[in-house]
Amino acid sequence: MQLSSNFITPLLTDFYQLTMAYAYWKGRHHEDRAVFDLIFRKNPFGGEFSLFTGLEDVLRFIEAYCISDEQLGYIRHTLPGCEAGFFDWLKGVNCRDVMVHAIPDGTIVMPRVPLLRVEGPLGITQLLETTLLNLVNFACLIATNAARFRIAAGDNKILLEFGLRRSQGPDGGMSASKYSYIGGFDGTSNVQAGSIFAIPIRGTHAHSFVQSFSGLGDLNNSGLVGPNGQSHDFVEMVLAARQKLEAGRTNEGELAAFIGYAQSFPAGFLALVDTYDTIKSGVPNFLCVATALKQIGYEPIGIRLDSGDLAFLSKAARRLFRHAEQSMGLDFSGCQIVASNDINESVLVSLNQQGHEIDMFGIGTHLVTCQAQPAFGGVYKLVELNGHPRIKLSQDISKVTIPGKKEAYRLVGADGFPLADLMIRVGEDKPVVGKKVFCRHPFDERKRVNVIPTEVIPLHRCVWDGKINYRSPNAQAIRTYVHDQITHFRKDHLRLLNPTPYKVSVSNTLFNYMHDLWTRESPIDELS
Repeated sequence: MQLSSNFITPLLTDFYQLTMAYAYWKGRHHEDRAVFDLIFRKNPFGGEFSLFTGLEDVLRFIEAYCISDEQLGYIRHTLPGCEAGFFDWLKGVNCRDVMVHAIPDGTIVMPRVPLLRVEGPLGITQLLETTLLNLVNFACLIATNAARFRIAAGDNKILLEFGLRRSQGPDGGMSASKYSYIGGFDGTSNVQAGSIFAIPIRGTHAHSFVQSFSGLGDLNNSGLVGPNGQSHDFVEMVLAARQKLEAGRTNEGELAAFIGYAQSFPAGFLALVDTYDTIKSGVPNFLCVATALKQIGYEPIGIRLDSGDLAFLSKAARRLFRHAEQSMGLDFSGCQIVASNDINESVLVSLNQQGHEIDMFGIGTHLVTCQAQPAFGGVYKLVELNGHPRIKLSQDISKVTIPGKKEAYRLVGADGFPLADLMIRVGEDKPVVGKKVFCRHPFDERKRVNVIPTEVIPLHRCVWDGKINYRSPNAQAIRTYVHDQITHFRKDHLRLLNPTPYKVSVSNTLFNYMHDLWTRESPIDELS
């Protein structure tokens, strides 16, 4: 398996991972058997769900983990006081003795349920921390953001990712294209992402193309060959349509640009119509060119709006389409209206409330930079060492970890929708379909419920035990799985505003195990 970026190496880590590794080695603890959980504590964007993805890169990194001589030389330079034996150990470090359990790519996930459970020698499992978090956090954030945009727009709208120019560097741009597609987008403007991940690529021209024409004299030819091979004086046909549509006062440079673009892409004509005036010039000019294309035998795609009141302009444009149908006797109902212009989740909700006429959205900045919440918040915590549980305590309950090796199950109700995710200790009796399951809130002993599941879905599977045990689906398959997941979750859990909390529970055994350890590890205050 090939790594998706040349930057994904053992050096893509925080310096303190190396200092801890040396301290483990120095104290002869580097071979202790450790268990780490990669979890997140809170769903992003104020929601009640997240999407897990990034597993393919995790497995590629673990499989390829090896510190080269050049990298070892740099580490030796940064840690000049360390004993030579430490560097000999580092040179031989790999992940053959590591085991990873993970949730499948594209699964809806909830806080505290481990996305990854990483077991193995303490030295190497500690060294993996930062890189695994880097590979998972941004992937989950982008995919979740994309899924929320999809929910806001509705299943009947086309969503295109247009964020490459605004993304955080080339690696951020590639990741954003891939994971927004997985989260529910239909295509991207990113040509390299299309090439590598087989994502459909879409796009039209920019304002600069329109501005580069000042009039019809800039056109070097007037002809266009129809799909049947017959030649036509395309410019003459456009001007005839312009006269009949009474569009003689539109910007002639813009009209020339549309003609030139249509001559280049007669079967893919999509015009950016807001360079000068959307309703008085852009849309009428599009209709003149679109009329001539239809008369020749081509089907124009539509228009793109990139500024202004998108709801108003889309409805006004649709009215002009209908007027052209009456004037020219042609059917423009299939022409699409595409909108861009700094669209975020709230804008999509507002456009729906205004009854917009937009068929397709191009979304960039707010999608790829996740402006509403720029970080996912995944953490990597030690939960067991040499068979003994480990717990992190905090006055902030959200930061208290659930100790020990755990596995999780999704309990599905009679209506086919998930009711709760249940974590149990590894080795504990698993939940069974049709049998009552006692579920407890991890931290509030008053909150408990009995669930009788009609289906029990194991969330974790062994994906690495010295070799890859998981066949990573391609982006298209994960995207389909995401859509299936969203379809089979209650809509009140997925809604964007004030969603219903989803239950994340622990078994009674795990609850008692955690709270007994909590009591033992908590210092006792003395008052005097």
